[in-house]
Amino acid sequence: MEKFQMYTKPWIKTEPVADKKKRATQIVRVLTKTYPNAKIALKYGNNIQLLVAVILSAQCTDKKVNEVTVPLFKKYKTAKDFAHAKPSLFEREIRPSGFYHAKTKHIIRACKKIQDTFNGKLPHTMQDLLTLPGVARKTANVVLGNAYGVVEGIAIDTHMIRLSQRLGFTKQTDPVKIEKDLMTLFPKKNWFSLTYRLINHGRAICIAQRPKCVECPLNKLCPSALV
Repeated sequence: MEKFQMYTKPWIKTEPVADKKKRATQIVRVLTKTYPNAKIALKYGNNIQLLVAVILSAQCTDKKVNEVTVPLFKKYKTAKDFAHAKPSLFEREIRPSGFYHAKTKHIIRACKKIQDTFNGKLPHTMQDLLTLPGVARKTANVVLGNAYGVVEGIAIDTHMIRLSQRLGFTKQTDPVKIEKDLMTLFPKKNWFSLTYRLINHGRAICIAQRPKCVECPLNKLCPSALV
């Protein structure tokens, strides 16, 4: 748990759901104005590469993933390419992204299943994506939204966990439970963009250590603001 005082303002303890939803709407308005062009930072050339990039991004910065995928995506372009990759070589190629043993196994197995079960094309439903090795709801939400414009939930990464707790939207720590809490507060039309706007905010202002509360545009709406 981060060393950061949460729920410092007394009203958060008894905040009615209706008031929380109203505050959520206000926060969306501010984030939309502050980060109007927020979008996925990962770079890719097609839907299969998108899936691979998202798997590589686990416990790794998007910047580092983009560095790794520049040469990787010149060599591997299709599900078949990744499915036939030599594990020992592929591990060396993605090593800077961390956890390269597990990521190699997941990517190769996922692409083999895509090749064998889905004719080499990325599945377009949550149900099918979740059958792929290495794919949980966070990855599936990111892939579905960016590949097909299909929104079935909210992608929860470390930034989303930190900010949703600090903003008083949830007390949960499990990503699936946090996602459910957020889905009840925000209308579906905001789910996809909310992820990227909160991620941008988490990188720029609401950082893990010593958040910049004084300059935060949400400080009057945030129960954890140290101002």
